[in-house]
Amino acid sequence: MNSLEQLRQAEEALLQIFSGIDATVKQNLQRVLNAFRHHSVGAHHFAGVTGYGHDDMGRETLDKVFAEVMGAQKAAVRVQFVSGTHAIACALFGVLRPGDEMLAVVGAPYDTLEEVIGLRGKGQGSLIEFGISYRQLELTSAGRIDWNALSQSIQENTKLVLIQRSCGYAWRSSLSIEEIEKIIKIVKQQNPHTVCFVDNCYGEFIETQEPTHVGADLMAGSLIKNPGGTIVTAGGYVAGREDLVEAAACRLTAPGIGSEGGATFDQLRLLYQGLFLAPQMVGEAMKGTHLTGYVFDKLGYPVNPPPLAPRRDVIQAIKLGSPEKLIAFCKAIQQSSPIGSYLDPVPDEMPGYESQVVMAGGTFIEGSTLEFSADGPLREPYIVYCQGGTHWTHVSIALEKAIAAVGKV
Repeated sequence: MNSLEQLRQAEEALLQIFSGIDATVKQNLQRVLNAFRHHSVGAHHFAGVTGYGHDDMGRETLDKVFAEVMGAQKAAVRVQFVSGTHAIACALFGVLRPGDEMLAVVGAPYDTLEEVIGLRGKGQGSLIEFGISYRQLELTSAGRIDWNALSQSIQENTKLVLIQRSCGYAWRSSLSIEEIEKIIKIVKQQNPHTVCFVDNCYGEFIETQEPTHVGADLMAGSLIKNPGGTIVTAGGYVAGREDLVEAAACRLTAPGIGSEGGATFDQLRLLYQGLFLAPQMVGEAMKGTHLTGYVFDKLGYPVNPPPLAPRRDVIQAIKLGSPEKLIAFCKAIQQSSPIGSYLDPVPDEMPGYESQVVMAGGTFIEGSTLEFSADGPLREPYIVYCQGGTHWTHVSIALEKAIAAVGKV
């Protein structure tokens, strides 16, 4: 059976799952529309202000809309956040103080957080350099949360628990909203004052609730991932309890300024429109991950999540087993991209990552991972992480080339 026939077979097998995804998209879009209507969003909200950004009605209304969509008391949606990692770092530095402990409860954090914490690098003002201690609960041998260890993990100085929703560069299951809610309840039973913080990158609009709907105190993410709907040019967000959001905003700007400042650089229309598009774009990406996982499982490669399993983020991992196959896969995806299809991805150093990374990223917005992309660190067992997809049909076209390319190695 050739690659085209394999894809057609997969598409037919996934029709019922695609229908379920469409139902989730509809519920999430209704929630977005309700928030837009509740806050009377109009074209006048697209006009930003300059300079300090004081009294920006469009920005202030967007914060309220975003908070309502996310089930949070408050949100700060800002183009000044360089990335999801930056938004997360502002949240951590906003909440934590010298002598506090941060506990990661889902094993090792994403690579780009290692230097923020202080696990790698030195002299740049990491959490550890500011006297904040760090501890992590390892996953079980099956890659699952150690619920028993979690139930007795909170110490007197454990100020914040880090819950990473997505798998990151790890072979583990991403978290469902139900699992996040369970983590929060177990933590709060031990100390109701411990802040439950969720790294929500790649997870927005996957289900019909967000972590802040189920008790998370604070969460953060990137606008060039899910909530930007593939059209927002830069930025990130923090959302959650009002005082904690403001504390994070004070780290983005300065104490005394917090969320009251920050010009929007004529980006407000894109920020609103991106949020409106986000549920549909996430739905298309989820269909693409199902298709990718199904096909490569049939080809005999270990995949995570497994075929037909519920999706918890917009990432599909494939254990390719060799650097040659990892590079060949990424080259095929790049060749099927709308931007830079003539380029060949090569492994290289990337800021914040420990290993060399090979990345196919032929996206309209640089680094956008809700647009279709694929990357992976050049280390065993040579896993490629496929992300996003503005429409699943593009993913199908790209997979045809990827299947053929990997098969030749």
